[in-house]
Amino acid sequence: MDTAVVGLGNIGSRLAKNLTAGSQKIIVADRTLAKAEQLASELGSNAQPMTVAAAIAKADVVILAIYFDAMKQLVGTYRDALADKIVVDPSNPIAPDGKGGFKRIIPAEQSSGQLISALLPHGARLVKAFGTLSAESLASGANRVPERAVLFYATDYPPAGNVVAKLIIASRFSPVSIGGIDKSIRIEVSGDLHKFGKLGKLVSAKEAEPLIRTGTPSTTR
Repeated sequence: MDTAVVGLGNIGSRLAKNLTAGSQKIIVADRTLAKAEQLASELGSNAQPMTVAAAIAKADVVILAIYFDAMKQLVGTYRDALADKIVVDPSNPIAPDGKGGFKRIIPAEQSSGQLISALLPHGARLVKAFGTLSAESLASGANRVPERAVLFYATDYPPAGNVVAKLIIASRFSPVSIGGIDKSIRIEVSGDLHKFGKLGKLVSAKEAEPLIRTGTPSTTR
């Protein structure tokens, strides 16, 4: 299956690096083709640069590594093209606060995963994944030994989840499902399974198991 990483900021570019380092062939796309071409030249033959429109049209799996607000706009623009795709959402419901930090932009009880799911066209299968760690942790935690670090994911579509789990493995992490999209708040910023929430660290699959069973889909403040 063709996989596209759309959005080549800190998270998207690091994710692209991890996937290509794991021998995964991917498409990379950004607002400008030049930026995609620059990253592809650094990553080598496993990365193919395209425009955003071409990447979404060609890919079977579309990883939208962009800010939550930008994702809502992109989904509206490319709604028809996203039908029947596996759409991967790493977003967190935050935006720059103008003071060098970030602020939450939806109510505490809402999940960006559920909001994006409601915007997608019929036939699109959403998987919430790749958003539980910072770009720095995605770099330092890849291929950790003796036990790989976990990347959690959530989806209402188990076959799509299996596809994304393979991408997580290719990126040299361990995939761990937490259930459906209704649980996605747990793996967003401030959630109990997010590095910038109650979890606060990288964990192995063995360490994650009791946390999933005993945790609740709530946020910390």
